[in-house]
Amino acid sequence: MTSAAPRSGWPEHWRDKAKAAPRRQPLSRERIVEAALRIVDAEGMDALSMRRVGQELGTGAASLYAHVGSKEELLELVLDLVYADIELEPADPERWQEQVKRLLRNSREALLSHRDLAKAAVVANVPVTPHAMDIAETMLAMLRAGGLDEQTAAYGVDLLGLYTTATAFEASTRGGADTQEFTGRIRDYFATIPAERYPMITSMAVALTRNVGEERFEFGLDILVAGLARQVPDGGA
Repeated sequence: MTSAAPRSGWPEHWRDKAKAAPRRQPLSRERIVEAALRIVDAEGMDALSMRRVGQELGTGAASLYAHVGSKEELLELVLDLVYADIELEPADPERWQEQVKRLLRNSREALLSHRDLAKAAVVANVPVTPHAMDIAETMLAMLRAGGLDEQTAAYGVDLLGLYTTATAFEASTRGGADTQEFTGRIRDYFATIPAERYPMITSMAVALTRNVGEERFEFGLDILVAGLARQVPDGGA
């Protein structure tokens, strides 16, 4: 009978089969920003911190500071990552008003697609990162193409940006079914206040609490762009 093969080689055999520990990817600004956006999408702005991002990447918060100087800088970079997806188009003097509206709609939609990220956009209201500045540059070019002078265009881009981020932030705080619930509560409350003291509010409760799609945002957008067009010497395009 043939003797059994020696067992002395088994330990080496099993060591060969053992899985090697996965190599940790090196930290980079891009990985940190992408991780921060994932946290916002999944858990909201209140959950975002340098420590939480470190946990997401399997490292400590201190190691992030070699790539991102502060949480404020991180938020600007997260916004810039989102703004990178917004389509920009060359300014057309014949269509500048519709171009402005389309750019603002797309900017608002980009913010609303990431939970309550608009909260950060309200705070970071001066563009300092590349894609945010690309949007501002494009908007200014559209306003100037429409015939607005430099100062009016400068005030205009600020006003339109504030309107877009503020309405996005408001919508992000009570979106979906919660919006209907919120407006219902307000309408019910208006029904309880003294009509003799607040005759306009009580009689207009339905109109004041109307919430139909993007109707309210579009109303404000039309008013703002039309108002800017009136600043053009010939009345605008």
